Amino acid sequence: MRQYRDLHLPRLIEGRLVRRYKRFLADVELREGGVVIAHCPNPGSMKSMKEPGSEVWLSASDNPKRKLAYTWELVRSMGDLTLVHAGRANAIAEEALVNGCIEELRGFSSLRSEVPYGDRSRIDFCLDFATGPCFVEGKNVTMFDGEGRAAFPDSVTSRGTKHLRELMTMVGEGQRAVLLFCCSRANVTAIRPADEIDPVYGETLREAVAAGVEVLAYGCDVSIEDVVMRRAMPVMLAP
Repeated sequence: MRQYRDLHLPRLIEGRLVRRYKRFLADVELREGGVVIAHCPNPGSMKSMKEPGSEVWLSASDNPKRKLAYTWELVRSMGDLTLVHAGRANAIAEEALVNGCIEELRGFSSLRSEVPYGDRSRIDFCLDFATGPCFVEGKNVTMFDGEGRAAFPDSVTSRGTKHLRELMTMVGEGQRAVLLFCCSRANVTAIRPADEIDPVYGETLREAVAAGVEVLAYGCDVSIEDVVMRRAMPVMLAP
């Protein structure tokens, strides 16, 4: 698989995490001095990623209309840089798709993002193949399980379960549907459902695979400058 630049990060500012709180806020002590409040663009529990004292990197905005000038982008977790900014995962996935780096999804003629479908829902991507459309829902995976694997989700996700059921509905209607796990940490070799956190999601994921939903997982290498998707990884479904 060829390597490519997937996401070029803005210039980042180094600091140390003081605390993460109210889900979307973090206090960070900057290396250059002072403590700032940063936006934390990650709605999950961030288990294994929010230890006080952890090295973190922030981006800064000069937009006067923003309430918070700083955004938490990266953390050093278990010795490896990990992407905190969940909103960047779709940009990573889209660039990987466009560059043909996801082997199972090569050969489409066009890509559309945030495509409406079902009852008030949107799917991340719709790829147009000669054989018909392929619907792709992406998930950002960051939680380390301590045994060399990443696990998803890191908190109960009724929304994620709803997405799985919608993918199953697509398959039942004769469409191709794919769940794509984007693992934005380097120290893992496989991805598994986090049954200990959300057993309903794990059960629904296995049900979706049995119904014909394709489940793919790709890992990223993360540096201060780039996030690069390099490798396919297995998804371990056994509970």
